[in-house]
Amino acid sequence: MIIGLDVGGTHTDVVLLSSKGIEKKVKVPTDPGNLFNSVLSGFTKILGTTDPGEIKRVVISTTLTTNALVQQEMGPIGMIVSAGPGIDPKFFCTGEHYYTVSGSINHRGREKATVNKMEIEDVGKRLKKAGVKYIGVVSKFSVRNPSHEILIKRILHKDFKKIFLGHHVSGNLNFPRRIATTHLNAAVFDLHKDFFQAVKNSLAEKGLTIPIQILKADGGTMSLESSMDFPGQTVLSGPAASIMGAIPHAPDNQDAIVLDIGGTTTDIAFLVDKAPLLEPLGIQRGHYKSLIRSLRTDSKGIGGDSSLRVNKGELSIGPDRQGPAMAFGGTTPTPTDALVVLGLMDEGDQDKARSGIHTIAEQLDLSDMEAADYIFKKCCTIILKKTFEMIDVLNSQPVYTVHDFLEGYKLSPRKILLLGGPAKYFAKKIEELYHIKTMAVPESSVANAIGAALARTTCEVSLNADTEQGIVTAHEEDFAEPISKTYSEDDLIETAYTLLKEKALNSGADPENLDEVEVVEFQKFNIVRNFSPRGKIYRAKIQLKPGLIKGFETILH
Repeated sequence: MIIGLDVGGTHTDVVLLSSKGIEKKVKVPTDPGNLFNSVLSGFTKILGTTDPGEIKRVVISTTLTTNALVQQEMGPIGMIVSAGPGIDPKFFCTGEHYYTVSGSINHRGREKATVNKMEIEDVGKRLKKAGVKYIGVVSKFSVRNPSHEILIKRILHKDFKKIFLGHHVSGNLNFPRRIATTHLNAAVFDLHKDFFQAVKNSLAEKGLTIPIQILKADGGTMSLESSMDFPGQTVLSGPAASIMGAIPHAPDNQDAIVLDIGGTTTDIAFLVDKAPLLEPLGIQRGHYKSLIRSLRTDSKGIGGDSSLRVNKGELSIGPDRQGPAMAFGGTTPTPTDALVVLGLMDEGDQDKARSGIHTIAEQLDLSDMEAADYIFKKCCTIILKKTFEMIDVLNSQPVYTVHDFLEGYKLSPRKILLLGGPAKYFAKKIEELYHIKTMAVPESSVANAIGAALARTTCEVSLNADTEQGIVTAHEEDFAEPISKTYSEDDLIETAYTLLKEKALNSGADPENLDEVEVVEFQKFNIVRNFSPRGKIYRAKIQLKPGLIKGFETILH
């Protein structure tokens, strides 16, 4: 059996799955101030009398790092950056403790200026005096040669708890995003480590000692141990869980909209022939433009518990949430209260729901039923307006899915898949209003937790070979080997496959789920000097595709 847990803004959803289907599902309130307690409460309720020895897999999707970014709950982080000639790296400053230093590597990976050891030691002393415990080190072309980053770490490693190196972030070139991503990993590390160590210890007390998997922003999983070196990958794992939970119900050879309507927000995503859209460069949230591989999603501050207000005769919904619906003990009317008044929901205190909607109805000069219906319709309209605006943006630029680059492709969704607690109520109304086929996916209230539980491990490897220099490297993986002049593109792909499978297994992948591997990028260049060929440069990127694990097909239909 396996457990999937998804921490949402309002509820934490947990499911216990076997090959036969859903054995148990629970919802517990999410305490934003203490996510650990929310997670622990969910695990306690889902396990009950289940023998821990029967649990073979646990996957957690959490808002922890996302909240840390939004709320700026991060301690002082040091950054040491070297660039050499070209654009001044000070333009990419991440904060107070940001230092540019000498030393540079060129685009071929050759050293142009050396690291100044005394300069590095001086910067280290300043950072230590400022109370900095975690630092990031980035050299401009470290993906081609990480020697400067490694040297700086060697000089400073005794003075700091952990040092994050830029070449471990991604095999892609993008200096500004590499700086931001390295800083992000260092910034959320302490919070990430404490949270998951506490979860691990608590589960161990219950006899659950199997490796914990964490859902990443790209819809795949990695082990807790792997996440310690790249905690930033858990940013936006919540929306990724929703998409993975919707994939089994998407139509073949068509585009589909995925809407996860929660209590606080609605997450919006799209599928092209069951394949999620991908952020081609990486997550961008606020000032953070990163190299973190992510599914393409957007979020609107509207959900079942959004606050309702009337200002100068105009109804506004959200984006804030003042607590639960009045039907469930809150003090502010919400769309959920409107659903109760309309008779679509029979849970909760109906008298309190009616009293809340009545205050809105009076201000709108409508009857209670008219007001409730108006609220419901406006909710649907706001969500779909945002969705179609997003489609317009996507259709004005190249479309990337997790499998393909679709040049000139135009999204034209023919189906909407709804997830979340209110999904079954919204499905009929949205189809009625917009005449597009709409369905609440099976077990829609916990489909995100199911998606997390069934997501398989993903990873990618970028490999560079230079036959003139006689070396093949994957610096992101700390890999380098000598090669001969006869090294070919077939040799490169074979090496890449070997590295990818090793990385996947180290990240917690099941050996039975390693067959979905594909080459996503390949380049070949001839090296010519004085009109004479000197060698070749090969570059390739391969990935273990996002998807769902095997053996649980009965759950998906």
